[in-house]
Amino acid sequence: MKTVDITYIGLIFAFLLILVPLWINKHFNLKISHQIVTSVLMMSIQLFLVGFFLEYIFEKNLIWLNLLWLAFMIFTAVFSTLNKIKIKIKIAFLPVLLGFLFPTLLILFYFNFFILRLDFLFDARYLIALGGMILGNILSLNIVAVNSFYKELKLQEKLFFYRLAMGASLNETLVPFIRHSFQLTFLPMLAKTATMGIVTLPGMMSGQIIGGASPNTAIRYQIAIMIAIFTSGSLSALLTLFFSIKKSFNKFGVVKNSLYKAKLIN
Repeated sequence: MKTVDITYIGLIFAFLLILVPLWINKHFNLKISHQIVTSVLMMSIQLFLVGFFLEYIFEKNLIWLNLLWLAFMIFTAVFSTLNKIKIKIKIAFLPVLLGFLFPTLLILFYFNFFILRLDFLFDARYLIALGGMILGNILSLNIVAVNSFYKELKLQEKLFFYRLAMGASLNETLVPFIRHSFQLTFLPMLAKTATMGIVTLPGMMSGQIIGGASPNTAIRYQIAIMIAIFTSGSLSALLTLFFSIKKSFNKFGVVKNSLYKAKLIN
């Protein structure tokens, strides 16, 4: 079955749909028309540029080039996360980088070797496409995990010091805060995962079906990638918190004064 192409005229009609949120903005005086237009334009320009580069990368399919693009994706995700979390970059950079790098590479190559059983593990179509899906999801999970952990730590500062004063170790004191962070991070994703297929039809599965793949093939891909995303997200959030904790406290188990950005709690 041949995929129906979207012509440039069809794309113009797609852009016309933006008139609906722009009307809502005007009707309710939301004052976000500039953000709406800017976001859509930035998204469109970035996707056109990425499409141009990916065609070249897919055609060449060289190991070094594929890994270079994956590294670019990882660093972009890292800096996007650093801009949205509320602890300072000098503290968060290395923990976030390690929290993204290890789970992404581990799960990605596990997926390509054991699940897809590819002959060429560095195949650009799988390395980049699957890497993008994994990174996109663990990015949002990391933002929630880090922000919720340090915000709760700040809110419950007296309780934190009380537990330390009563003789608890730093790790014992931090367990409730880590638990709270993980609950806020994973419960929405678990709810989404539990209703997938009935309430929501995921983008990867829809794309494969539109591309001509059988629904059964698309379903197997979707199940595998959702498990991979959840696992990589869990591991990433754990590593990011673990490494950030190592850099956030002094030798007395007290949070460093230079840790937080302004407006931690809002």
